[in-house]
Amino acid sequence: MLDSANRLRMIDVDPYGIPLEKIDVSQADLYEHDAHWGFFERLRREDPVHYCKDGDFGSFWSVTKFNDIAQVEKNHQIFSSEPTITISEPQEEVPFQSFIQMDPPKHDVQRAAVQPVVAPTNLAKLEPIIRERAGKILDELPVGETFDLVDRVSVELTCQMLATLFDFPFEERRKLAYWSDIATGGPELAGSDFVSEEERTKGLGECVQAFTELWHQRLNGPPGNDMISMLAHSEKTRDMLSSPMEFLGNLILLIVGGNDTTRNSISGGVLALNQSPGEYQKLRQDPSLIPNMVSEIIRWQTPVSSMSRRVKEDTELHGKRIRKGDKVVMWYVSGNRDEEIIDDPMSFRVDRKGARHHLSFGFGIHRCMGNRLAEMQLRIVWEELMKRFHTVEVVGPAVRNRSNMIRGYRSLPVQVHRAH
Repeated sequence: MLDSANRLRMIDVDPYGIPLEKIDVSQADLYEHDAHWGFFERLRREDPVHYCKDGDFGSFWSVTKFNDIAQVEKNHQIFSSEPTITISEPQEEVPFQSFIQMDPPKHDVQRAAVQPVVAPTNLAKLEPIIRERAGKILDELPVGETFDLVDRVSVELTCQMLATLFDFPFEERRKLAYWSDIATGGPELAGSDFVSEEERTKGLGECVQAFTELWHQRLNGPPGNDMISMLAHSEKTRDMLSSPMEFLGNLILLIVGGNDTTRNSISGGVLALNQSPGEYQKLRQDPSLIPNMVSEIIRWQTPVSSMSRRVKEDTELHGKRIRKGDKVVMWYVSGNRDEEIIDDPMSFRVDRKGARHHLSFGFGIHRCMGNRLAEMQLRIVWEELMKRFHTVEVVGPAVRNRSNMIRGYRSLPVQVHRAH
């Protein structure tokens, strides 16, 4: 089937039934319907660095194998994060600038300013807060009744944690999830029809206004342990407000980074255990597997499907000649299923050996700053879940994001059952 632009829609074809050059894995509806796996399997086997000449987001190279993705990640001198790490071009309406979209030295300065909030000493202080809040959320769940796990648990817990990290007004915490959704759900950014451009621009303007007020409050007060205070009091970032788009970009980066990995991995972990009931039973018999399972969940879910780079000079990757200015897309969702690196990668194993060897947090200078925080949150959630419930049962179809970047869920109907 062809769309109005006469492009072949991948959702309607057999991954092995079309010419290689016709494959376009950027089409967002592939991810909404969980229909991308066959295309990536074929690309890994037949064309690991694949050129798409005229896709939904223009021409680009798809990097689909684990080691090739790691090579691109680590070589920021050639593969640049500027001007954007999305597969789409930078947005004219809201031209984000954040340190994930920067190369050194500016990247290093801004990242270092907020790094202390996820330092081990601060995580140790946060752990009892997360545990108390997770326990309260779980204790309020209606046993034996159907509810939406995404809304009641995944979103609520991450909103509470983000509000803590930013010292954001707790009663307004759901705004953080909304801003994250509209930032990653616009049509240019992720191929989604989730919000209109007008609504998106308005919402992000409100985000800037709210955090500008917080910035001035923190700047005029004593230094605190929250992210806004750290940025406002750092000599190297205290002038960030003079560049509103840079300020917005870094806010969105911190909000999305703190929201999507944890939120979608909570939902994804529940779905994975329901699809692999033998693994769920293994976990019941040995809850000490939880930390290892958390890493496996993050691999299996791969909350960020892709990021892109722009090539700064002619180079070669996996035998392909890539020209200066070309767009290269790293498909983490494919690299985490690379059969040459990960044994039986399509299966979910709570006791997988080497479970932390995955791509979900990236490599090199852009490796996820909050990876230990995400792991800690997920570990606590599962420790508290296993204390309370024999089963979190999925009772209906998952509604997935229509996004080629954020691999997540809009809703997941479940029931919780206590041990008999």
